[in-house]
Amino acid sequence: MQNEILNSVSDAVKAAQFLQRDESLAFIESAAKMIADCYKRKGKLLIAGNGGSLCDAMHFAEELTGYFRHKRMALPAIALSEPGHLTCVSNDQGFEDVFSRGVEAYCRSEDILIVLTTSGNSENLVRAVEVASEFGIETIGFLGKSGGRLKGKCSLEWIVSGFDYSDRVQEAHMAAIHIIIEMVELQLFAEKETHPEAYASAAYS
Repeated sequence: MQNEILNSVSDAVKAAQFLQRDESLAFIESAAKMIADCYKRKGKLLIAGNGGSLCDAMHFAEELTGYFRHKRMALPAIALSEPGHLTCVSNDQGFEDVFSRGVEAYCRSEDILIVLTTSGNSENLVRAVEVASEFGIETIGFLGKSGGRLKGKCSLEWIVSGFDYSDRVQEAHMAAIHIIIEMVELQLFAEKETHPEAYASAAYS
């Protein structure tokens, strides 16, 4: 069993090292700037995913509405995970529309829709991005494998390729999410280095 464990550890390390690629660093920088700009214009994030990626979407949102590394103002983010909404729309209209319906309900022009998917082929996420695009809303895609049907559909995308299983893709996604949040805080609350007391109360406008 030890060999199998070492092989899995090696794969996990490769997933982390994927973040060192030029395209990964460029994505992280661009995503952090897009999100910071969204907050500066008083927008919010809507984040969607299925299964483990939905759990990652919820994690992403709570790091913003709660706290990450330091105390600061809450940053608006909504994970499209409310059970009543999901079951209502899937029962009445179909599971393919659970996220696009959420976009219709919550998204405004100043917002960003973020989708997390290891395949890029989830119909409900494809439809959500299409509806967001129709509304003129910026989109960010955390994708995997080949990028699937979502490849080329988002305003900004990152494809974690080269892994056979979704868990490694999700590990890379979550590491990038944490770094992006760190960079967003750095842009919005730059005074924290010299004036830590301002970090908790400074406006990000």
